[in-house]
Amino acid sequence: MTASTLPSGPPGTEEVPDPAPAPRRAPVRDRYFDLLRALALFRVVLYHLTGWAWLPLLFPSMGVMFALAGNLMARSLKRPAGQVIKSRIRRLLPPLWLLGVVGVTGMVLQDWGPNTDGHPGWWWLHLTFWILPLSDPPYGEGLPGIHGVIGENWASDLAGPLWYLRAYLWYVLLSPFLLRALRALPVTTIAAPIALSAAFELGYITLPGERIPSALTDFSTFGACWILGMAHQEGILQRLPKYVIPSVAPAIALIGLWYALNHNFGQGNDLDSMPLAQALWSCGTVMLLLHVSPSWSEWPRRLRRWDRPITLLNSRAVTIYLWHNTCILIAATQWDRLWDIDVIWQHFSWLLESPWPVLAITWVLIAGCVVCFGWAEDLAAKRKPQLWPDGVKQGRARAQGGAHRG
Repeated sequence: MTASTLPSGPPGTEEVPDPAPAPRRAPVRDRYFDLLRALALFRVVLYHLTGWAWLPLLFPSMGVMFALAGNLMARSLKRPAGQVIKSRIRRLLPPLWLLGVVGVTGMVLQDWGPNTDGHPGWWWLHLTFWILPLSDPPYGEGLPGIHGVIGENWASDLAGPLWYLRAYLWYVLLSPFLLRALRALPVTTIAAPIALSAAFELGYITLPGERIPSALTDFSTFGACWILGMAHQEGILQRLPKYVIPSVAPAIALIGLWYALNHNFGQGNDLDSMPLAQALWSCGTVMLLLHVSPSWSEWPRRLRRWDRPITLLNSRAVTIYLWHNTCILIAATQWDRLWDIDVIWQHFSWLLESPWPVLAITWVLIAGCVVCFGWAEDLAAKRKPQLWPDGVKQGRARAQGGAHRG
């Protein structure tokens, strides 16, 4: 024994070296949240294809997606806020930039310019919203389509999903403040966005222009859902007596439904055109979904078969959301070409009018967008780019690692 290894005291008092620090483990994914996000994405695509007004009632996708994002943001804010905000913005922007490169290039080729909005002196300022979406970027509304390829006004469909990125960005920027407010006054903080939505709806607050009212409307419509996600992560909802949420949440949702039914719901309108009804219905539904939350670290037996598609949808959620409107328009344009074939429209008009073949074509096109554009999400997250991230490679790597450790 060398001097450095001799005991430093009487027997039984030797210093025991500290155990080696355990390797940092990646956060365990909550598969229940993955299921909710996948269902939300599928419902969004189906709704934007069919326009069925009952779909947002069946499952309020946007409220669910904002709640899940708020939950993740609260978990991330255990780190310094500036670092977290930078990371979230970095993950958001590259997929947007890729959409902008493709979309704006196509608009310019059709003789569109960002100064066509009537502000030739400062059009470049609006163009920066394609780089940092603090507000809606300019796009070529009313542009003609390409015959047999994509329908008219395609730029509006391409730019349609960008409101979600704008709202998401503002929620991220405000999250440190919202989290502090939630910890101090949880009920008031959750209720504040709904109160703001009611003030807008009833005319107590009016603002000039379009950009600020649009941003505040989105914030007030889904802000309660984002904050509920944060409250779930903070354990605030779990500390409530078990009967509170099942008692309160249906009442909130039913008030939203009552408001919708008394504002011509079912006559061409839906929750998307009634922000206050949307806010109340989404808030109540999200509360129930978070209350039920079983926190699956692994799939239940009945859902294991869906692991790969659900993993893929979650891995490419931003890409799918950004490109799905364009895919729907292309799919519908291609399907409509069959009306030019006499035999088909004479004998199979029922099939041509069905949305289901268009839905299938849409998802094929979405799969193509995942392959062509999804890698931007990997670069944004500083991961090795993958063409088809359905979890198979990661599963094999974990299995091999386990075999080596054994």
